[in-house]
Amino acid sequence: METIVNRVAQSALMSLDLEEFYPQGERVVYDLKDNLFQGLILKEKDFRDFLKNHDWSQYQAKFVAVNCSTEAIVPTWAYMLLAIHLEPYAQLVVFGDLSDLEQAIFQQALAKINPQAYEGKKVVIKGCSKYPVPTSAYVEITRLLRPYVSSLMYGEPCSTVPLYKQKK
Repeated sequence: METIVNRVAQSALMSLDLEEFYPQGERVVYDLKDNLFQGLILKEKDFRDFLKNHDWSQYQAKFVAVNCSTEAIVPTWAYMLLAIHLEPYAQLVVFGDLSDLEQAIFQQALAKINPQAYEGKKVVIKGCSKYPVPTSAYVEITRLLRPYVSSLMYGEPCSTVPLYKQKK
């Protein structure tokens, strides 16, 4: 009887799953439209009163995207004031929608990677995940690792798409 050998397990391939960098925490959007007078304009005095009296603790440990979903012209300082009030509570505050938020979350998480730890390694960036890993995260990890790895692949160790191989 022939012995089945798991060549993938014996290979020098290093698998990197971006899902492992997915920080847990609720993602929410703060829509400034709710602060607009008649859905059109932002009254500074009313807005400042709202900021002073609002319970910001409800954003504790959450990831927050700040935007305005209407066509109103909102002054930049309004978003800045929101950020000032959210920052002490939220894990992260960004301008944009949930997609922008996910990109920023991964950007922040991937910035903590030590790419030198992958020096000379053959790395497979895992392609399937149960969490929504944005395409920008795959581009960022490629940018970070390419100068250090001997080769970079995408997919699963048993079935990869070659992306980069260091010249000898």
